[in-house]
Amino acid sequence: MNAQEIIDYRADVIVVGAGNAAMCAALSACAEGARVLVLEAAPFEERGGNSHYTGGAFRFAFDGVEDLKKICPSMSDEELQNVDFGSYTEDQFFDDMYELTEYRTDPELCELLVRSSFETAKWIAGQGVKLQPGLGRQAYKVDGKFKFWGGLALHIWGGGPELLKALYATAEARGIPIAYETPAEALIRSDGRVAGVVANCCGRRVELPANAVILASGGFESNPEMRARYLGPGWDLAKIRGTRFNMGAGLRMALDAGARPFGNWSGCHSVAWDVNAPPYGDLTIGDQFQKHNYPYGIIVNARGERYVDEGANFHSHTYAKYGGEILKQPGMHAWQVFDDKVTHLLRGEYRIRRVTKAEANTLEELATQLEGVDPEGFLRTVREFNAACRTDIPFDPNVRDGRHTEGLAINKSNWANPLDTPPFHAYHVTTGVTFTFGGLKVSLEAQVEDLYGRPIPGLFAAGEIVGGLFFNNYASGTGLMSGATFGRLAGRSAAMASARQAAA
Repeated sequence: MNAQEIIDYRADVIVVGAGNAAMCAALSACAEGARVLVLEAAPFEERGGNSHYTGGAFRFAFDGVEDLKKICPSMSDEELQNVDFGSYTEDQFFDDMYELTEYRTDPELCELLVRSSFETAKWIAGQGVKLQPGLGRQAYKVDGKFKFWGGLALHIWGGGPELLKALYATAEARGIPIAYETPAEALIRSDGRVAGVVANCCGRRVELPANAVILASGGFESNPEMRARYLGPGWDLAKIRGTRFNMGAGLRMALDAGARPFGNWSGCHSVAWDVNAPPYGDLTIGDQFQKHNYPYGIIVNARGERYVDEGANFHSHTYAKYGGEILKQPGMHAWQVFDDKVTHLLRGEYRIRRVTKAEANTLEELATQLEGVDPEGFLRTVREFNAACRTDIPFDPNVRDGRHTEGLAINKSNWANPLDTPPFHAYHVTTGVTFTFGGLKVSLEAQVEDLYGRPIPGLFAAGEIVGGLFFNNYASGTGLMSGATFGRLAGRSAAMASARQAAA
């Protein structure tokens, strides 16, 4: 769309953002009969926000394989015979949400997310998004059969790029226009309600009226000033896993309009990220700078010391908080160290060309290659760790196997293998921020509330900008599900609000 086409387009509902949550909101509002306009700050080549960088994990409750076939009917008989999908009930989903957030997740929003998750998965498949069994990341072969753990049975086929490709294709087929390089800058308010947005259109400040606005523009993770202000000292130096466009503009606009801040504003989703990755995400690499298989090795800091329990839980339950632990270490970096016994368990992200890696046939030789690490401290740590491993307990990567260490200052709870089989290999990592947890308070209709808990007429929100779901930690695959769930809900609610306003 050119500038004049954007100005002339009369939308019932404006969606700010063009990622997963935004496009789900746009499609949902369109299905309810609303005329929708999507505003994207990024150019066409960088569209999609953080959704472009996701690996595609998609968390939802299901009772068994028959439920999965309703979402992924293309699964072959061979896949069904050779895979034990198990189940992931709503109760298990609730348990994970409450355990990982230390019981701080908002109970009403959490219940909405969990109880809607299966229907949302079916709905998004109906928007042209393909799903497939997540064999490469959430299952291992046991006696020749893949066995799942962690509840992530299906992933988005092709990850974030294919998710967005499908949503954009469906939006185009339904006549939903997307205005690129058109960031929203402020909300228009009239008679106590939100009545559109002020946008920067080709360098020109224009007013775009609408009966309802949906903010789905991400958090403030791309903004170093806001990270330092809200997350704390040092966070301005962290690398960003995804888009450079999530500068917190949607949050600022909403707060300026009297919206209520909500959730864990001092917390974020952050992971182990290659130390030489660029400051923001690289679309050609996607999520492959991440390094998530640390439960099968050890992590050491610049002193050569372990500083977390690598085997506290499956990586999908600890990875989003362990990135922040790296930030606390000297020099804000760490090394993940493995031996050859577990090489076959490491995911493809450890084998990309752009990886910062050291490898040696002896631990002494490896110690000299770990840049920024005290060699003697590292060797001492490994000797103590190897001696403390309970090797009489069988190793099993599919369950929390209880193969632990004893007598260390920080014991490893599961998957404790001595580092004794060359070649030894290590990966240099720092903190990579995915998204921020603090956001706006929304109702069960995805309507943004004001400082005093009253709905702001005409204003809705979805995706990262919704606060209150995640605190301190996060279960993988919940972000895409949250974006789709609240996006779908916000779209429907905004369309209905628009229709009421038009009738009035």
